[in-house]
Amino acid sequence: MPMLSNPATKYRAYPVLDLPDRTWPNKTITQAPIWCSSDLRDGNQSLIEPMSPEKKLRFFKTLVAVGVKEIEVAFPSASQTDFDFVRMLIEDGHIPADTTIQVLTQAREDLIARTFESLKGVPKAIVHMYNAVSPAFRRIVFNQDKDGVKAIAVHAAELFKKYAALQPETEWTFEYSPETFSAAETPFAVEVCNAVLDVWQPSADNKVILNLPATVEVAMPNVYADQIEWFGRHINHRENVIISLHTHNDRGTGIAASELGLLAGADRVEGCLFGNGERTGNVDLVTLALNMYTHGINPKLDFSDIDAVRKVVEECNQIPVHPRHPYAGDLVHTAFSGSHQDAIRKGFAQRQEGDIWEIPYLPIDPADIGRDYEAVIRVNSQSGKGGVTYLLEQEYGMQLPRRMQIEFSQVIKAETDRSGLEVTASQIFHLLDQEYLQANTPYALQKHRLQEEDGTCTLSTAVSVNGVTQTWDGCGSGPLKALVASLPMPVEIMDYNEHAIGSGSDAKAAAYIELRLPGQRPVFGVGVHSNITTASIHALFSGLNRALASAEATKKSA
Repeated sequence: MPMLSNPATKYRAYPVLDLPDRTWPNKTITQAPIWCSSDLRDGNQSLIEPMSPEKKLRFFKTLVAVGVKEIEVAFPSASQTDFDFVRMLIEDGHIPADTTIQVLTQAREDLIARTFESLKGVPKAIVHMYNAVSPAFRRIVFNQDKDGVKAIAVHAAELFKKYAALQPETEWTFEYSPETFSAAETPFAVEVCNAVLDVWQPSADNKVILNLPATVEVAMPNVYADQIEWFGRHINHRENVIISLHTHNDRGTGIAASELGLLAGADRVEGCLFGNGERTGNVDLVTLALNMYTHGINPKLDFSDIDAVRKVVEECNQIPVHPRHPYAGDLVHTAFSGSHQDAIRKGFAQRQEGDIWEIPYLPIDPADIGRDYEAVIRVNSQSGKGGVTYLLEQEYGMQLPRRMQIEFSQVIKAETDRSGLEVTASQIFHLLDQEYLQANTPYALQKHRLQEEDGTCTLSTAVSVNGVTQTWDGCGSGPLKALVASLPMPVEIMDYNEHAIGSGSDAKAAAYIELRLPGQRPVFGVGVHSNITTASIHALFSGLNRALASAEATKKSA
């Protein structure tokens, strides 16, 4: 096996600041920072397939709904698509009065001019300018000495004032990033930022944002915190400067770096939902905010329906959130261990309404973010072969989606609690059949007719409603959308999965639909048929019937 090269001769050991009187280790976070989402800019530019304008607008509206007040929406000088998106937000009135959009530009006059052009008519905006200041970038990228790099920043700052003055009707906030700050000499970063401030002359009524990025995370988070504290001590006009953090996750400590940076005096955080971004990603605003929440601090961001937020982010980014992702992953409120399950059950049994949250293994009340605690029962787990999903797939070819595995495990748990015995594969399938495939009341499909023309599906279904046949008609871009349009009640489809069971002429299709009714938690439905469309319709009615039954049970128990 080949050995790694000698790191001492290949990699730089970044020096630490001499800061023996550092104060941040003795501080605690007591309030939320100013949040700025960079999902639509930094996050978008890191995607294999960048978002369409429609997806960006959907994401923008989600950020607004969550409560983000500063949103970096584009790099308008980089592409016509970004420029047009900024114009659409402004001209079509998508920006709420309490929300400020932010745009990014490099420190070049043609790009700065184009950036200000994109913002014509906006009531208020943050214009964000950057240039790299670290030794490697000075030498390799710019071939400039320190004075040359500082001159780039100062000239750009002067251009900001020039172009802002041409649009006096807009309330401008200027932001400067000494890119690669964490890999630069902190005194030099302060020198460059002070030179920019000399041009912009911040005041109490017109503060300047100085954004200090760990463009690439190169040291431990305590080193970054020292840099932030040293910077705050030496920057001019500190009372009129908003110190902003923009950490990446190259060393896996982006969250810690931002938390320590806030202890060190920062006022603001830029990042992305669920940590999307270049390379290993930007700091995750969801985790950072909910970390504060679990210590009694109001993060001023609303993740009370975290599954809905995750759904939008996954669909827009086309990147799944990991099952073990803090707070939002499918498995983070799931205990596979019997001892964990026992401790959690005892915690819930002893807890009284109004008590401080103190449930073993659960750092947050799942209900606060729209989730439930669900203990997955692993059948025959000690043998190494077990698990409900393993047996269903091996014996019956059923490949349950991850979240349905968690849901269905509760059915299995109820049976094992009742019998006190281990359940077999045939018993598991029987329970699946009873719970999902036979969920045909009040709605049961009798037959359907599907027509497709010019990308539009028209679906006519004959439905037994408590034994009485009705005909429902609907149109949509696909069979499921057409079916949902025909339903007598609003239904939101959260997820859809399908697969073949077997092969050849005898193969069948299995469809799984996760849906929810307004105000209800999501539930799954399952359909199996030789025709995939028919299987999908059966799955939707299965889920709808189960959702109605769950709602009725909840109503009776209230």
